[in-house]
Amino acid sequence: MTLREISLTLPNRPGALAGVARTLAKARINLSAISADSSSGKGRIRLIVNDPDRAISLLSAGGYETEAREMLAVRLEDRAGSFLRVLEVLEREKVNIQSVAILVAREGNQPLVAIATSDLLRARRLLQRAGFVSRAAEGPVSNSDLLAGAPTIPGESVGLLL
Repeated sequence: MTLREISLTLPNRPGALAGVARTLAKARINLSAISADSSSGKGRIRLIVNDPDRAISLLSAGGYETEAREMLAVRLEDRAGSFLRVLEVLEREKVNIQSVAILVAREGNQPLVAIATSDLLRARRLLQRAGFVSRAAEGPVSNSDLLAGAPTIPGESVGLLL
């Protein structure tokens, strides 16, 4: 199973992102990653959630236009330059990066990053051979998964998850 990133455009005004979060929270859909930026009065939101099909359905029913793309999860060493090694594998083989998201979850003590590329199957093969792909991270992430993997995080601090 691959991860899927959901993208949507919102008006850049107070409460717009809260509406998306409210929709997902009511359905008990957890976020694994989120990014938001804005320009020219529009906000661009990217989400990775534990149930992308249901999230897309709910957001569409709520009047949001969504786009989705598949991603793969890679694990990194927790030190400078480890993400560069992933990028260099793809660069050598001329695989273009389309999107990157740092995931909330970790695999052991290793940070996880989701990547969308111009050729996901090829990227997966290359990065798997290089030892970067994390199959375990490509499933749904729940609050209990995060808390089990990081016992130092108090339950109330997992506020990013809806």
